[in-house]
Formats: sequence, structure tokens, C-alpha cells
Amino acid sequence: MQELLTELKQKTEKLHLGGGIDKLNKHKQKGKLSAWERVFTLLDTDRPYVEVGKFAGDNMYEEHGGCPNGGVVVVLGYVSDRLCVVISNDATVKAGAWFPIAAKKNLRAQEIAMENHIPIIYLVDSAGVYLPMQDEIFPDKEHFGRVFRNNAKISAMGIPQISAIMGPCVAGGAYLPIMSDYALIVEGTGSVFLAGSYLVKSSIGEDIDNETLGGAVTHCEISGVTDNKFPDDQSCLHAIRNIVDKFGSSSHANFSRVKALPPEYDNDFIYSYLPQDRLKPYNMRELLKAIVDKGSIEEYKTDYGKTIICTLARIDGWAVGIVANQREIVKAKKPGNVNELQMGGVIYSDSADKAARFIMNCNQQKIPLVFFQDVTGFMVGSRSEQGGIIKDGAKMVNAMANSIVPKFTFIVGNSYGAGNYAMCGKAYDPRLIYAWPTAKMAVMSGASAGKTLLQIQESTLKAQNITLSEQEKTTLLKKIGNQYEKQLSPYYAAARLWVDGVIDPLETRKIISMGIEAANHQPLSESYKVGVIQT
Repeated sequence: MQELLTELKQKTEKLHLGGGIDKLNKHKQKGKLSAWERVFTLLDTDRPYVEVGKFAGDNMYEEHGGCPNGGVVVVLGYVSDRLCVVISNDATVKAGAWFPIAAKKNLRAQEIAMENHIPIIYLVDSAGVYLPMQDEIFPDKEHFGRVFRNNAKISAMGIPQISAIMGPCVAGGAYLPIMSDYALIVEGTGSVFLAGSYLVKSSIGEDIDNETLGGAVTHCEISGVTDNKFPDDQSCLHAIRNIVDKFGSSSHANFSRVKALPPEYDNDFIYSYLPQDRLKPYNMRELLKAIVDKGSIEEYKTDYGKTIICTLARIDGWAVGIVANQREIVKAKKPGNVNELQMGGVIYSDSADKAARFIMNCNQQKIPLVFFQDVTGFMVGSRSEQGGIIKDGAKMVNAMANSIVPKFTFIVGNSYGAGNYAMCGKAYDPRLIYAWPTAKMAVMSGASAGKTLLQIQESTLKAQNITLSEQEKTTLLKKIGNQYEKQLSPYYAAARLWVDGVIDPLETRKIISMGIEAANHQPLSESYKVGVIQT
């Protein structure tokens, strides 16, 4: 675990350098703060924050020079004691140009603001769409244009939007700050226009410089496009804090919260307890004692469906319903009083049935749900199929997918196949989803995939009267295994925003607490309904 955490720390520190030391120094020579400095200047000091989309673009777009952190910083944090989403373009990464992953990350940030009904602040410093990849970012539903559609929707929802133009803001991107409630601009560095001076010259023959075309003086004194101009980044960010300070509050969801208690186990317990071998069993209940408030666990159906733990608890004072995979090999009492061993991390019919009922209870009682994944999938084989495993799994998915309470997901270990879905994977709209460094995510494990694909290959060749040698089998298995190992990495998932980041397990409590606090800003307006469930 310490090796994994060291890797996480080193990768995180590298992200704060953006496009590299040289580009960072050139950026600062223009009198600008870095993307992270802007964030830290804006946020309340000594208050926690959660980064969203950390490692987006990790090891992607290498043929284009890379796009570390998706070229944009996104955090959930406090501004003038108000929980906000903050988006800060990193101009040291391709001048802040939007790669496909940058668009996806910006849309994720807007989604969080919309789901939780909390203000969103844009710190704009971007050259616009990265033109060599325009076909992957410009025209589709979840591409660049969706950002401005969301601007309009967010405004209609009454959610405050503030934009600070701290660098270039070009072409279609110019609509983002101007569709916000407040549009501020920094003199000398900020500019906003539909076409820059070169394009204007080539299009209509007008010879004009960018500052006159779309600088602070032009838009604050002549066009009225922006509200106020500021001499530097610091004064502009201070003005944003002053604006947020005046916001009123709306009604809340009123999720239950009491005075927080520390967990029963010390922080370091997680590091020493979680086995390095992802196949080894451990007791998830013990792990939860290092996360939830001491003495708050009230388990549901303890002796039934033992490969999933369902329990009420409190985390940082907030009431939660926890659904967690149990990795211990347990004895399950079957009809006829026959005791049968159940493999840890596998979802059986009784576990799925229990989880579905528990999820429905939490929705009825307005208790947020937290999922801890370490799942290899649903149980297979004739006995499980005849017992209706598909029916019970569908019941669990139905109850979870239709949940109206906020859901939060943490991938502790394995996250394979339909188990990922049933335990609230990204496709099921968790408010936040994070992976521990120990996480592995794929349709199945590398070993299972290798054996399955090898059998298919052998069957195909057998029809052609070709037999693989043992050496060829070993080579093929190794090739498949290597590919899967790379794709199983939590950083592979984080790079593609399948998760919101890779975190130190000790950050879990903070993320859940801030996530529920954010969700508490939006009252639950709909009643809980599930679809057709076969019994």
C-alpha cells in the first residue's frame, strides 16, 4: 500500500506542474497565476476541497504531446463559506486548448453543479478547441457545444454562474463567460472575441490587434459584454469571493446529520489491513470501522446474503446506507439446512435480494447511499441459473438505478462485469465515484479473459484442424494478460473519467461528507419508484 500511495503522490505532484516547468515559468512571466494558484487563491483557506477528474488524460494523446489532467483543474470546494464547483483552465497545457477529454471533464463539472444545485465558477484561460482533433470534440451531443447548452440550463435552474476571463477566450468558447451571471475580465491578459485578429484580417481585411478587438477596455467600456475589469488575477479572484459572499441560500434536502465522531480504528488501519493480493479474503466490516463514525453501524439482515454487507451508519455525522461487497469466504444457510461455502466478492441471489430491499428502504427514508466495490461479479453455473440469479440481479439493479437519494461509489478492489453495474458503477450516475490505488476495473479479470479468449481461439483453430502448441498457448495468454493488466489500472480508468480520480483511502470520509453536503443543497422533488421487478 505504501508503494501505491507513493506512486499516487508523485503522479499528483506532477499534475500541479501542468505542461512543465518551462511553460509554467513563461505563464507567470505574463503576470498570471497558475491554474492551481488561482484555485487556491479563490478557495477558503484551511477548508477541505475535493478534486474531480484528477488524472484525466493520463498517458493519452501522446502523439499530440499529451494533455495532463485534461488541461483543466476542477475542484469542489468552499468559496466565502459556500460550497462551489470551480473550473480553472491550465494555459500551460497547449494554451488551455480543449482536447476531447477536456470537454468531458468540463461537462462532468457542470453535471455536478446541476445535480447538487451549487454555484459554478469558471476561471477561463483557453485557446479554444484543439483543432487537430476537432472531429472528436466539435459536433456530437457530448462534445464542446454541450457546455453552452448546459450554461443555459444551469441559468434556467437558478444556479449561479460566475466567469473570470483571465486569458484568451476565443470563438465558440466566448459564449461560456457571457452566458454566466457575472463576467469579469483581467486587464492586459484577458480577451474575448468570436474571431482573433488574424482571422479577422483574413476574413474581412480589417487590421486590428487583439486587445483593441476584445480586451478589457473594449468590453467593459464600449460593448458592455463584461461587467468589470481588474488589474490582475488576485483582485479579480477577490471580487468573485465578494460576489459569492452575497448569495442567499435555498431550501435543503435535510439529510440527517449529527455531531461527527472519529472512526473506531486509526487511519493507518486501512493501509495494513487490506491485503496486497486482490484475491485474498478480508472482512469488509473491519475496513468500514476505519471509515464510519464509531458506534454508528446498524447492520441489516446480518445473517442473510452474506457476500454483501448492508448497513446504516454515519460518516462525519451524516446518515448513510452502505452497500459493500464482503470478501470473506462465508457459510450460507441454504434450504434444507445445508451449509454451503460462498466465495467472497461474488454476488449470490440472496445477497442481491437483500441489497435490493435495503436500497429501497434507504430511498423511502431519504438516506444517501454509499457503495464500496470489491466484486468479481454474479455467481455463475447451473445451480445459480436455476435459482434465478439473473432475476435477483435485475431486482438489485432496478432498485439501485431508480434511486432518488444521492449515491457515492468507491472502488476498493476488484470491479468486474455486471458486479460493477449492480454496485453503482459510473453508468448509474453516482454523484461522485473514486478509486483507491488498489482498484482494478474491467469486464473480467486478466486471468479469466485470457482463458476465455484462449478457448475461443482453440475452438476456431480446431475447426480448421489446427492445434496450438503449449508454447503458443502460453504466449497468447501472456499477450492477453499484459493488455488487461494495463487496462485494469485505476489510472487507466481515471484518465478516461470512468472514475473521478484515484485517492488515498483516507480521503474517503472527506469526499463522502462534502458530497452529501453538496447534495443537501437540492431538495428531493420526486418520489421513489422502481420498474417491474420479478419475484
